[in-house]
Amino acid sequence: MAAIDSLISWHKIMVESVRDEGPDLSMRQWAILLSVYLKTGPHTVRGLSKTLNIPKPAISRALDTLSILGFIRRVRDPDDKRIVIIQKTADGAVFLDEFARLVDDHVGRPAFGAIFGS
Repeated sequence: MAAIDSLISWHKIMVESVRDEGPDLSMRQWAILLSVYLKTGPHTVRGLSKTLNIPKPAISRALDTLSILGFIRRVRDPDDKRIVIIQKTADGAVFLDEFARLVDDHVGRPAFGAIFGS
């Protein structure tokens, strides 16, 4: 697929996504959400900050929104209460699976359902 074709597909996906009733995530929120769901955990603010090269306060603000939406959950590390672990949720998995199916409709690749078992 040529670069312009990729951009055209991405534009169609984004337009369809913003027309849906779902949340309108920022690119930073998307990057964090996909990191949590696609990369092996456990995930922490510090780890996400390092991996994405984004300041910890910006990670925390994005996680606030993702948590309110129910896409991630914050829990204290049982071994060190100072550390907060970022976990996946069923709602987040469903949201990403629906988005992956939207992408699949446009580019013809398998959706995340195979990954998350839905």
